[in-house]
Amino acid sequence: MDHEFYGLAPINVFHGEMEEPYAYSHREDLKNRHMLVRRKFVISGILENAFIDITADDYYKLYINGKYVCQGPAPAYYFKYWYNRYDISDFLKIGENTIAVHVYYQGLVNRVWNSGDYRQGMIAEVFINDRLQLCTDSAWKYTICKAYKSGGIIGYDTQFLENIDMQLYEKGWKEEKFDDSKWENACENTMSDHKLFMQKTRMLDIYEVKPEMVTRIGEGIYLIDFGHEITGQFKMKAHGQKGQIIEIRCGEELDDNKRVRYEMRCNCNYREFWTLSGNGCDELEFYDYKAFRFAEVSGSDDIIDTSSFSAVVRHYPMDESLCQFQSSSKLLNKIWSICKNGVRYGTQEAYIDCPSREKGQYLGDITITAHSHIYLASDLKFFRKALEDFALSAFISPGLMAVAPGSHMQEIADYSLQWPMQLLLYYNHSGDVDFLKKMYPVIEKLEKYFKRYERYDGLLENVTDKWNMVDWPGNLRDNYDFDLKKPIGNGCHNVLNAFYYGMKKTINHIRDELHIGYRDETDGLRQAFINAFYNPETDLFADAEGSRHSALHSNVLPLLYGIAGGSTVKSIVSLIRKKRLNCGVYMSYFLLKALAAAEENDLLYELLTSSDEHSWGNMITEGATTCFEAWGKNQKWNTSLCHPWASAPIPVIIEDIIGLKPAAPGWREISFTPHISGSLDFIYLKLHTAAGSISVQYKNGCIDLELPEGISVAG
Repeated sequence: MDHEFYGLAPINVFHGEMEEPYAYSHREDLKNRHMLVRRKFVISGILENAFIDITADDYYKLYINGKYVCQGPAPAYYFKYWYNRYDISDFLKIGENTIAVHVYYQGLVNRVWNSGDYRQGMIAEVFINDRLQLCTDSAWKYTICKAYKSGGIIGYDTQFLENIDMQLYEKGWKEEKFDDSKWENACENTMSDHKLFMQKTRMLDIYEVKPEMVTRIGEGIYLIDFGHEITGQFKMKAHGQKGQIIEIRCGEELDDNKRVRYEMRCNCNYREFWTLSGNGCDELEFYDYKAFRFAEVSGSDDIIDTSSFSAVVRHYPMDESLCQFQSSSKLLNKIWSICKNGVRYGTQEAYIDCPSREKGQYLGDITITAHSHIYLASDLKFFRKALEDFALSAFISPGLMAVAPGSHMQEIADYSLQWPMQLLLYYNHSGDVDFLKKMYPVIEKLEKYFKRYERYDGLLENVTDKWNMVDWPGNLRDNYDFDLKKPIGNGCHNVLNAFYYGMKKTINHIRDELHIGYRDETDGLRQAFINAFYNPETDLFADAEGSRHSALHSNVLPLLYGIAGGSTVKSIVSLIRKKRLNCGVYMSYFLLKALAAAEENDLLYELLTSSDEHSWGNMITEGATTCFEAWGKNQKWNTSLCHPWASAPIPVIIEDIIGLKPAAPGWREISFTPHISGSLDFIYLKLHTAAGSISVQYKNGCIDLELPEGISVAG
């Protein structure tokens, strides 16, 4: 570790959102700390295999013999902290080798990492031919890199802008021949309270892409277009005099003057300055990542190497061959594409809400994002890790946190109520009954937490310890009639209780799978919900007890969870037909799923492929290449243009239009009930599941279904 951190007691950043936080004080000089670490070692004899176990707090980037190897770890709580194992056989040679690690400690309390707690440093072990060759100790050398000067903090204390001064950069520090004799010996931290576990999810895909277009728009000014939104770092080279400055701007879109809109809608100001060393060719190397499509470079024509413009893209691996979709509808294909790209670039080491303003893993977001991701990437380990992240947050509140892991404390009741539903989704796709058993105690504590707020009839009221969100942004709540300002107003309202009923039904299902006995309370809770919120004059559900207003949100969830029956189902469908997607993109997932539950698939397809102001078609009209946070750029004051919680079309197309989903855990049996729209002449879907590859083709009114051997079909 850095000597400056030695002996500092870890800061407790954890508390309930509505609780008074502990007195918090963090040294400013220990924030935004870049530590460069090196170690040389010799390999003699035969090199058959080699791997490294490595981690750092907050983050590391590893280089061996001058070549980039990997980076990580995934964000985690200190008491279950991930380390990475990586095969480094191809990076080593017989003789002397050099390991170089760029360790970053951010020091901010935010949604990104568990930072701001004085836990800093790295640990590594190198194994050669299955024997321990090298471990971290005081023989490793380090220095603090002063080149990464803060250009300010952006987003919600999300990241430091990087004004990089190459005059202060340790040029060549990754290389074997670099002289590190003046560097300090590392400080061994014998008091670390980290508990280390091997990270089971895969490491990020990191690769370089060239721009689709480079345009000189003025003297020494270049506009670079990568063709679509990406997540990563802009990269370039320059050869100039000492102290010359190049300005770099990045953004998701262009402004009215066709310049990069670096003062972005999403509350990020991507404007940074790069100072040249005057010592040969300098290479720009940002550490943290951004969400952008465009870059703009301003300097001098004679120093800028335009051929070097590129982007280092990063995201969780997504094998294109595992999920393929094509149809005769150009609009549906584009909707699929922007949702797929949103999930791709919004899935980093966690399911993040956006790769710009927050970079945090939100519990409610993964209801949608994870549902899309398990089809697109066929990676259930990643979903499992996310579920466990939130289960671990129970040490802060048994009612679970809205953001996990992370040092930003936020709680949203609606989100917590969805965790059992997410767990059941994972189980249905994986058949992993052992994990279901492992998570069951978390379910019991979660249920007990909310039971504190039950009134005489079983409905929840005055859930003031957590925010009740309903939908976001607030202007897309369809005038929901309940006080949702923090702290939440007293009373009993619809959406929270609909989610509570849905959670109770889900928990009963999980208990059935685990053969655990229980007293079924759902019939009584359903009747209490009807008694409290049903309006016989409109045959709809009201927003709150005593309210006469019926928002879309107050009726979508009762339709989805089977609370509504008889004529009320038709009344709710009529309300949806009238109001259409008069909600946020988050709630649209539940709306489309509710229509599917009511077998109103024609209306579902109509809304899915509409070009209304509130639609995915509108995103495409506004130039989307990844799905937006809201239906349009101006429908939220700080809209991010890459937000995977808008990816509901992915599971809806697969499960409710093509009609393919698991009927028994682990895809041992599939449900196949196609609802192909009359406007579709052709559909093709290839899907990789826990049981193998499935393909569906619809053409000229005929359906061809290919299944792995041993899977039976229901429907």
